[in-house]
Amino acid sequence: MSPTYTAGSLVAARGREWVVLPESAPDMLVLRPLGGSEDDIAAVFPSFEEVRPAEFAAPSPDDLGDQRAAGLLRTALRIGFRSGAGPFRSLASIAVEPRAYQLVPLLMALRQRTVRLLISDDVGIGKTVEAGLIAKELLAQGEATRLAVLCSPALAEQWQAELREKFGIDAELVLASTVSRLERNLELGQSLFDKHPFTIISTDFIKSTRHREDFVKHCPDLVIVDEAHTCVAADDATQGGASSATNQLRYELLRKVSADADRHLLLLTATPHSGKESAFRNLLGLVRPELATLDLETPAGRAKLAEHFVARKRADVRTYLTKEDGLTDDSLIERTAFPSDRWTKDEPYKLTPAYRALLDDAIAYAADRVHAAGEQGKREARIAWWSVIALLRSMVSSPAAAAQTLKTRSESATARTAHEADVLGSPVAADSAENDRLEGMDVAPGAAESEDAGARLLELAGRAEELMGPAGDAKLKALTKHLKDLINEGYHPIVFCRYIPTADYLAEQLDGKLGKKTKIAAVTGTLSPQQRLERIEQLAAEAAEAGDDPAVRRVLIATDCLSEGVNLQHHFDAVVHYDLAWNPTRHDQREGRVDRYGQKRDQVRVITMYGEDNGIDGKVLEVLFKKHRQIKKDLGISVSVPDETASGVTDAVVEWLLLHGRQGSQESLFEMDGHQESFDRIEREWSSAAEREKTSRSKYAQRAIHPEEVAREVAAVRAALGGAEEVREFTLEALRNLEALVREPRDGSGDFTAQVGGTPAGLRDALAATLGNRLVEEDREIPFRTTPAIGRGEAALVRTDPAIGAVASYVLDSALDAKALGPRPARRCGVVTTDTVRVRTTLLLVRYRFHLTLPSRTGERQLVAEDARLLAYEGLPQRARWLDDDAATALLGARATDNTHELAARKAITRALDGLPGLADHLTEYGTSLAAELDASHRRVRKANEEIVRGLKVVPQEPADVLGVYVYLPPAAPAASTVSGAEA
Repeated sequence: MSPTYTAGSLVAARGREWVVLPESAPDMLVLRPLGGSEDDIAAVFPSFEEVRPAEFAAPSPDDLGDQRAAGLLRTALRIGFRSGAGPFRSLASIAVEPRAYQLVPLLMALRQRTVRLLISDDVGIGKTVEAGLIAKELLAQGEATRLAVLCSPALAEQWQAELREKFGIDAELVLASTVSRLERNLELGQSLFDKHPFTIISTDFIKSTRHREDFVKHCPDLVIVDEAHTCVAADDATQGGASSATNQLRYELLRKVSADADRHLLLLTATPHSGKESAFRNLLGLVRPELATLDLETPAGRAKLAEHFVARKRADVRTYLTKEDGLTDDSLIERTAFPSDRWTKDEPYKLTPAYRALLDDAIAYAADRVHAAGEQGKREARIAWWSVIALLRSMVSSPAAAAQTLKTRSESATARTAHEADVLGSPVAADSAENDRLEGMDVAPGAAESEDAGARLLELAGRAEELMGPAGDAKLKALTKHLKDLINEGYHPIVFCRYIPTADYLAEQLDGKLGKKTKIAAVTGTLSPQQRLERIEQLAAEAAEAGDDPAVRRVLIATDCLSEGVNLQHHFDAVVHYDLAWNPTRHDQREGRVDRYGQKRDQVRVITMYGEDNGIDGKVLEVLFKKHRQIKKDLGISVSVPDETASGVTDAVVEWLLLHGRQGSQESLFEMDGHQESFDRIEREWSSAAEREKTSRSKYAQRAIHPEEVAREVAAVRAALGGAEEVREFTLEALRNLEALVREPRDGSGDFTAQVGGTPAGLRDALAATLGNRLVEEDREIPFRTTPAIGRGEAALVRTDPAIGAVASYVLDSALDAKALGPRPARRCGVVTTDTVRVRTTLLLVRYRFHLTLPSRTGERQLVAEDARLLAYEGLPQRARWLDDDAATALLGARATDNTHELAARKAITRALDGLPGLADHLTEYGTSLAAELDASHRRVRKANEEIVRGLKVVPQEPADVLGVYVYLPPAAPAASTVSGAEA
């Protein structure tokens, strides 16, 4: 009869050692390799295969290493952990080391039975990472089994990449372009949301009647909604507006999704409160219905909201943990590397005489057209109005955009009513902060009102084409100068423009004009979101191929298809606004692509180009941008201009321009009859919105989690898993000891490269499987990057990167196998003579296993977890004086200050190994206390809800595994020459 094995016990089968998992039964054991991951789990049938109890073999005195062996073995062991024993089940298996402040939403989530959060951190702080942490944790704990992310189609592939690369979640894209393929593979009556447990879904696609009901019926138990502010509308929103109608459809979808009180829901937005109280209340109502009517003027109301709402600015998290937060360990003080300075400058340009004449004639045509249309009826007047705005915006963008607009029919010309003309035409001018429809918005609009452009428009188009190039286009000439200046100062700029023809025109005109070593690429809405990212990576790769040549620079020309959601801070560090948007928020979004966490430059540069004599740019800058900047300076926050305000300003600018033409270009817009009162109202509305935003930021600041709580959990996580710097140092030292050729550039990045052709065959094979055979076989340089954003053939210096895992596995396996051939960087034993200690001190590397019982909404979940600890004692084993954890860890930094005689080393290590049985009681006692600490940590993290800790248990499995034994000897005193004398 086969013996019965308890969860967490150690068995030997199939030539290796395994840990028994709780899912096992007497006739079938579910096993995980010791130190292995969930992917390595196997089922073994004792009736057909030999399974026997196993004990971890003690180290051998023949296996002596140097003073670095303990640290390498410990880190290799910790990198291999995929099932840590702490309260955060997922942190051992993600490819990102979260900032301490990013743990706050996770802590908030773990205190809720059903997670409902509105995460409203500023642009660039890392809402995607915060949401990913929560999702991974809920999935790891079994609290959620399926996940859906609702987002803009332009951001879907980026979400897919972030979840896959950082969190190991492989999600399927559900978009208009993929749904047919997905549905072909379904069984009869099967929903694709049942077939694919993890999906990323276009919000606009899924809100349609056909797919909405299927999604609601089969909706996963965890939903993340990106840019959630676009999914609600104010109660008094204009019913006919295109944006508000779209928002209403999304809102109806989310109301149905949120109606299930057991569904986890995360709403993400950087702008939760845009000045419309009812929209903010509707957003809160999606989190929990009672929040929509909560009295937020009372402390109790704000405290209730704080349980579900987190909103922080960069200033709140730039230095998050400090001594004032109760820290005693300086290494936990966390400063986040946001750029500390944003250098901004408005750069004017003047039109050439020929371009000025063209614009004058275009304005005259526009004035005639608006006047004539006004006499024909309301529909014709609105069509003419939007056509004129399209014409003027294109004209000040570039001659290429002007020429195409003059030849193309206006979309609003197909309208049957004045209202429909507004719906079709308003996106041309709005640049709305609430309009997330970036797809297709960079297409040059039409100005013609019939199928074929009239003779007058064609004549203007021909003149525009003749002005292409620096001779006729002073704006292009000015851009060339600004880019050369930025390049000469070492910057890699992005040039943002409004229309596709402008972007293509700039890329063509700038090619070869910025220096032979400057690489240029254009990204517009003609490319799919995936193609856009590939083109950016290709541009970066082309520049990287030039090596460390400081003269090599990247210049990206982009439309606003890249102004939201895309992370560009790793490749670019300056922004040029070639076309002035008609809403300052769009500029904030553009700049936020590079001015965000991970930007290596301390100063990001921003240049805003405007035409000081075109009659349009100067007025938009004067009225909208200066007010926007003043509010940001006064309040320290960016406040979106209310849509009605932006629309009123642009209408006034165009009306003023058509009325005054070129002759009125120097006249103040505010002196125009009928507009002073209007602009006074705009000033009041915007200032009021700014004050409301400031109040809401202060009133609803996150106070549910205190920094000292976060500091405690950060310390625990790093103690169990190590930090990013430890992973880097381990990889660097291990590769060198394994005879790789390592090169560290002096750029301060922490990155390095390695040629691994001289390393052992087992390691080369493992690296080839993760990085590609060609890189390894041809012994090419493999880049190891400090950032998780890596390209093909590169490795990220994070513990879950497959290449780092391969190095750690080889170091650990070779250390445990004393008969392994080739270099063995880590050894299980060591003897070091060092002045770090005054008496003989022994360091033990011990692995503990725990059987965890974690309660959840669906019942108890049984898990087996591992932890590695360093224990140290002074003196001989029978009279051991145990040191605290900090003193034990400090021994890893000890360096030999004298040679150790071989016989003395063998004697010392043999005595330490012989004394291990006598230490068993202390190792067991330490395991029991560690289990109690872990139990307390689990309860502390979930303390707000007794229901989700009832039944929690952490039970240590005996015996603990002693992986390494390292003896530190003090230098012999002058009068004493024996080891035994030093021990005394």
